[in-house]
Amino acid sequence: MDVNYELYKVFYHVAKSLSFSDAAQELFISQSAVSQSVKVLERRLGQTLFTRSTKKVSLTKEGEILFKHIEPAINLIVKGEGQLLSAKESGGVQLRIAANDTICRYYLVPYLNEFHKKYPDVHIKIINASSQHCASYLDGNRVDLIITNSPNPALNNVMDITTIKEFRDVFIADRTAYPFEDKELILRELSSLPILMLEKNSTTSVFLHEQFLSHSIDLAPAIELSSNDLLIDLASIGLGIAFVPDYCITEHTPTNLYALKIKDAIPARKLVAAYDSALPLTEPAKFLLDLMQGKNSE
Repeated sequence: MDVNYELYKVFYHVAKSLSFSDAAQELFISQSAVSQSVKVLERRLGQTLFTRSTKKVSLTKEGEILFKHIEPAINLIVKGEGQLLSAKESGGVQLRIAANDTICRYYLVPYLNEFHKKYPDVHIKIINASSQHCASYLDGNRVDLIITNSPNPALNNVMDITTIKEFRDVFIADRTAYPFEDKELILRELSSLPILMLEKNSTTSVFLHEQFLSHSIDLAPAIELSSNDLLIDLASIGLGIAFVPDYCITEHTPTNLYALKIKDAIPARKLVAAYDSALPLTEPAKFLLDLMQGKNSE
């Protein structure tokens, strides 16, 4: 069968808006041209795709079936065009990544250093956003690859998701303000202390609240911030007990801070890399993904 993309594009816009006039405005053509294109497609397929009345337009059963196949196809074409246009605007191949500040600073930097040695001419574009927002950037084709915490409810089944690191979250505190180094605490005891944590829209906050709720404890944090670095700074001056990923604890962490011993087991989490499974990764993006998985290490 000879596939006419323009006919299917018109069908897609009418099916999406359920309006011939709205589709005409989207496509910058006349309403009669839209109507004619739909009629041509219906004749070719031998099926009625829309039920038309003076007040509304609706999809027939056959139209609904066709739309389920056409919608992802159109979206895939749009994403492909976007990827090519982004590369053209940057003057060549580029690598577009989205990750939150903590992942960028404490995890990505050494890998980007190795990447730049391999691909010095590739333009690297990094978008900083919360882990949940990173997924929306991938859905919108604004990035090629995201690095995010998991579990993350924003990740979906059209994404190819690869685990690149497992980590645990820790509660850290100033030794003088909170002298519990020789004691193993339970979450209920912690809930009576000032907890410093990331703000509510973060995957880390959702995760910690779920852990407390699993023990029938309602967590009421003393301070919520958007930066793990600030949480560490505040913990170091004794303002409370900060909840941060263990990979944030480095040789530069203030020496007066220590990790509390927690009796109630808190599950490990993962750092994952995700990309649109419908679009092939560029060679540079694939190199970075392999690098984070240890496949390109020398």
